[in-house]
Amino acid sequence: MDKYVCLEHVELALDEIVDETEQYPILDQLNPEKNITCEYCDARATYLVSSKK
Repeated sequence: MDKYVCLEHVELALDEIVDETEQYPILDQLNPEKNITCEYCDARATYLVSSKK
């Protein structure tokens, strides 16, 4: 499970990953050159929150 999020929505994505997987999430900073939008708003995503793989 991967969620691309902006700084404002990082906490929400972390909570969702924990609730759904019951595992610690992985938080990675995205390359600023990537043009990916946040899953919760139209801002540029700065983080990838994912479950352990």
